[in-house]
Amino acid sequence: MLSRKGLIPEDYVLTRLAEDVLQPRFKTRQRKARFVAKNGTCNVAHTNIREQGRFLQDVFTTLVDLKWLHTLIIFTMSFLCSWLLFGMVWWLIAFAHGDLHEKGDDFVPCVTSIHSFSSAFLFSIEVQVTIGFGGRMITEECVSAVITLILQNIVGLVINAIMLGCIFMKTAQAHRRAETLIFSKHAVIAPRNDKLCFMIRIGDLRKSMIISAAVRMQVVRRTTTQEGEVIPLDQIDIQMDNPIGTNGIFLVSPLIISHIIDKNSPLYELSAAELQREDIEVIVVLEGVVETTGITTQARTSYLSEEILWGQRFVPTVSEDDGMYAVDYSKFGKTVKVPTPTCSAKQLLEEGGLSRYGLRESLQKESVRRRQQAVPAAELGGTE
Repeated sequence: MLSRKGLIPEDYVLTRLAEDVLQPRFKTRQRKARFVAKNGTCNVAHTNIREQGRFLQDVFTTLVDLKWLHTLIIFTMSFLCSWLLFGMVWWLIAFAHGDLHEKGDDFVPCVTSIHSFSSAFLFSIEVQVTIGFGGRMITEECVSAVITLILQNIVGLVINAIMLGCIFMKTAQAHRRAETLIFSKHAVIAPRNDKLCFMIRIGDLRKSMIISAAVRMQVVRRTTTQEGEVIPLDQIDIQMDNPIGTNGIFLVSPLIISHIIDKNSPLYELSAAELQREDIEVIVVLEGVVETTGITTQARTSYLSEEILWGQRFVPTVSEDDGMYAVDYSKFGKTVKVPTPTCSAKQLLEEGGLSRYGLRESLQKESVRRRQQAVPAAELGGTE
């Protein structure tokens, strides 16, 4: 994490590096367990799996999924066991041929300079890792020794190939790139284009891009079917407001992802007060292809009901400076209050929309006032 290296203050670190913004706190209450943590890990424990043998059918994936310590122990034991096994084979070949005892000058051993199991073990290491010290070597005397030499080389190559592939996959795993894909700590609900919208902000700290980036949202909640069946984790897709009709985004600078709360939205009937009483969780998934490696990566986070701020919107982070666009990440998660009705989107639509509350003019005046405050005093003096 960049915060541990002193590049970003701790106050601005969230999930994957986002700001900790001071926001009104609601009373703590007992709620259901979180399905997806803020850092993207899934809070699911798999128990009572009786068919453990299925993991051995995909050994490579199992090794990649293991922790580094366990992987290194497995590979170390694989080398040691193969050396010991073939060392025993070389010792048996030498014992059967009578190479362990000194013979006459005309005697040709299967392997020279093998007098004990220790020397046979050392020769096994030399064969498998292709180290030749010159003291021990195989001869043409025994066919079994030639066959053993071929088999040991094949086994050594297979172990090396698996080890190198596993280490490469573990070091190049997609979630490493996802550490620099960031989400705002809070989600907001506020008017946007005369509609009540649910919004979050996402960004990428690296200059290398995420190709074909796409964002998906789901609401996870406990529901009951008409037949009385209880679904503890009912996942409901929610659509995002994208003018091109897809979820694809161009993630060069931080973007605000918006979801219009309409009749098809699971948030349609929730007011500001009801939202805080509901045990809902909004999961956000950002995925795409890493430009430098071509590996698909995925970053995840979630927002509980108390992490959704009603009546606030994000402040701008992009400004134009000397012919370039500058992104101020200190404002990444900051929000400002905006006039917003506290009723549900359903009630708002039934009562005539935002014009019924006279919010359009208030929002326009607020926007003009903030733009005027952002203009430098010197520039204002020159225009008068």
